[in-house]
Amino acid sequence: MSQPPNGHLRPVPPLLPQQPWAPSRQPGADREGLKQYVRGILAEQLPKRVDARQATNGTEMGTEARRELAEEILADAVRTHSERELSANRLLVEPAVERQVVVEVLNEMFGMAGLQPLLDDPTIETINANRFDQVIVQHTDGRRERVAPIASSNEELTELVRLLAARASSQERRFDHGSPAVNLQLPGGERLFAVMALTADGVTSLSIRRHGYLTATLPQLRERGTIDAGLREFLAALVRARKNILITGGAAAGKTTMLRALASEMDPMERIVTVEDAFELGLQRDPRVHADVTALQSREPNVEGEGAVSQAELVRMGLRMSPDRVIVGEIRGPEVIPMCNAMSQGNDGSMATLHASSSRIAFTRLASYAAQGAERLSLEATALLVASSVHFVVHLGRGKDRRTRVVESIREIVDADGAQIVSNEAYRPGPDGRARPVPGALRTSTLDDLVTAGFDPALLGRTEGWWTR
Repeated sequence: MSQPPNGHLRPVPPLLPQQPWAPSRQPGADREGLKQYVRGILAEQLPKRVDARQATNGTEMGTEARRELAEEILADAVRTHSERELSANRLLVEPAVERQVVVEVLNEMFGMAGLQPLLDDPTIETINANRFDQVIVQHTDGRRERVAPIASSNEELTELVRLLAARASSQERRFDHGSPAVNLQLPGGERLFAVMALTADGVTSLSIRRHGYLTATLPQLRERGTIDAGLREFLAALVRARKNILITGGAAAGKTTMLRALASEMDPMERIVTVEDAFELGLQRDPRVHADVTALQSREPNVEGEGAVSQAELVRMGLRMSPDRVIVGEIRGPEVIPMCNAMSQGNDGSMATLHASSSRIAFTRLASYAAQGAERLSLEATALLVASSVHFVVHLGRGKDRRTRVVESIREIVDADGAQIVSNEAYRPGPDGRARPVPGALRTSTLDDLVTAGFDPALLGRTEGWWTR
């Protein structure tokens, strides 16, 4: 971060004749007082000075220009605060503390406050704050550690989450006792979920999960060890053959990354509608890869309890937007029924993700979600709907090293038998936990479709896997 214009923010000489010190507090004790003072000055002066400069120049000020102006205001505010402290014959806050306060206030205004240092660390994958001063992070290598507090109090952490919710989008994202949970995407693509007054001690608690790869392709997953060479060709053929795919796995298994990689195999001009409860997929980021994307996000009710839009409603809306494929970021409830309807009514090649501990358990999860819908489908009707809509389940997990995300299993859904889904495991875990092809498991008609899409069936004979890089 650039330093403020006055360099190291050293206090100015005393305006009064030198007098013996009679400090009323210990050095650094007024850190919070300084922070509150400069925060108030910045909140008051920045909007006025931005308006004045824009009126003079006739152009909109960008973020960098606003930040530079904020640094000037803070430098003046720190200098004024030092003068007042000297006039009152009190010890000054040390220069290093002054600089840290400036950084914190700038991060509050333009960044993520106490979260910023953690978000700036590329090795941190997950941030869990059970309270403002009890923060545990998990690194990409699986290591966990406790880190410094991300706020000075529960109230400050609550205000930070409110600020982030207000910045998240044009949609109203409340965070108060009437709406004590919020789910949103941070500017860097990280996913934040927070609750207030629901924990054992009634404090605000949050969890942030970072996606290491905002864009992904199957070749990249091959390089990272998630799939082998044969699986790369197999999955690409599934997309080209317009098979409907459900991606399953536990938390942080790499489901969203796999979904992005599969989507990268689509024709760039295909019409895609995505449905999410918080924007995360970001397929619209690169129009060279996806030129025609409408991204829809569910909406919470407003203060009056009105205006809510569920994912199930969004799927139904999306079907009216002439999609070639519909993608649901994560199935969590009754949206499973309109999603399956979309898959079985001409939108072949659609995809979704689902939390499940195995590819087989996914069918039970789908049935339980379908039971929550307004249709109240029976287990037999749900099984028939799933069997007629979902073609393949791709399940992800961790390799034996517990670090590498890998494809563990792939099931082809064949039919329904009463309340049961009938499936063939086309790829099953090998000794190392990585998926290996099962010769003869695919139906002949399915294999014919994949061959037509350019797949070499001889690849299914490589049962030892190609897990070399």
